[in-house]
Amino acid sequence: MNFLTEIVAIVVAISVLVVHEFGHYSVARMCGVKVLRFSVGFGKPLVQWTSKKTGVEWTIASLPLGGYVKMLDEREFEDRIPSADLPRAFNRQSVFKRIVIVAAGPAANFVLAIALFSAVFASGVTEPAAIVSAPAPDTAAARAGFEGGEKILSMRNAAGGESHAIHSWSDLRLKFLDASFDHRQIVLTAKTREGAYDFPVNMTGITDADADQDFMDKLGFTPGGGTLTVAGIGPGSAAQKGGLAAGDKLRAIDGRPVDNATSFIDYVKGHGGKPVTLTVERGGKSDAVTITPEVKTDASNGKEIGRIDAALANQLPTVDVHYGPIESLGLGVNRTWDISTYSLRMFGRMITGEASLKNLSGPMTIADYAGKSVRLGPTAFIYFLALVSISLGVLNLLPIPVLDGGHLLYYLIEAVIGKAVSDRWQLVLQRALQRAGLVCIVTLSMIALFNDLARLIRF
Repeated sequence: MNFLTEIVAIVVAISVLVVHEFGHYSVARMCGVKVLRFSVGFGKPLVQWTSKKTGVEWTIASLPLGGYVKMLDEREFEDRIPSADLPRAFNRQSVFKRIVIVAAGPAANFVLAIALFSAVFASGVTEPAAIVSAPAPDTAAARAGFEGGEKILSMRNAAGGESHAIHSWSDLRLKFLDASFDHRQIVLTAKTREGAYDFPVNMTGITDADADQDFMDKLGFTPGGGTLTVAGIGPGSAAQKGGLAAGDKLRAIDGRPVDNATSFIDYVKGHGGKPVTLTVERGGKSDAVTITPEVKTDASNGKEIGRIDAALANQLPTVDVHYGPIESLGLGVNRTWDISTYSLRMFGRMITGEASLKNLSGPMTIADYAGKSVRLGPTAFIYFLALVSISLGVLNLLPIPVLDGGHLLYYLIEAVIGKAVSDRWQLVLQRALQRAGLVCIVTLSMIALFNDLARLIRF
């Protein structure tokens, strides 16, 4: 059943690509353009039928990676088009109508993302609370004064400006991501045992390369405030030899409070062969357990790390984030805008070499993430679909000739100069730009495919 569920999830994720084409289709018909074919997928047609009402040929093809809309266009027909159909040809439309039709594809992707995000916000979502775990020494969080257990309430720029409320850990991460791009200094207001205080956070140590990975870890911000329980012990392991038992609640390691699995594991990894003292709660009483982590080789990077071979259950405090319909719509628009601008900025930095090309993903990664997100529940899957839709919309707005952005650039030039480019220059530009665009698309596709394979076989 899980396999079938994941297959359905992959199909639904791919169907988001068709929403883009439906944007072109619906606006073209509203503008009076004759649509000849709407194809779901590419390649050999599997199913075909023609609508008696609209005359549109609907096709389901063998390669389900998107689709296309074919409109009546004199430039694509060698035979003479009947004079009655000429006013409905795409190339006979005003430049404004052509711009609107081409822009409708990416716009449909953004509208879908807004609708999905709004639905998530309106229906309510349970997320980890914005409570900070004890940060590692020498991190930005530690230098800012965080000790662990503080609940972050808001964020603002150190230079001044509006303060933005923090509702959950994912909300905090998104706002940190935006600040990291501009290397802005920020101030976090957090609630402590003594009251609410400001914590200035220095972002200068974060580079664009860090944004490729989980930069929050480097800053020293990990979700905390939870309970870490030993769920199981490996036979003959360092944990068993040290006297750790299933059901023990971990409270501290070498005197450092423990409320997060990630920070606990990182500490153990850095103490291979060195004894560590765990403070555990067992049967309602506090006890001390000394364990010497075994030295193991990390399969991912070949480095030596410490391991105690204990399964951990991390129960983090959560918050129910729920908004009204109007506020949900506004948040959906803001979230779509934030992620779109982030994607464009990241893509620009990949082109200039400031960010890693490993960020590009292809269909295999999309399929993999679709399966994983559906296992996490409907909210995660809906969020994933919104991200896919935004990515497709942003990609198609890039000024590459074979994409919508390339056509838009061409029509905008026509709108500015007040007339269409001559047929001779159109032919010259079309050949040169389409070749350049094809090279860009093929290059990006090859990089994305390589990244897909690298993620799957981990080389």
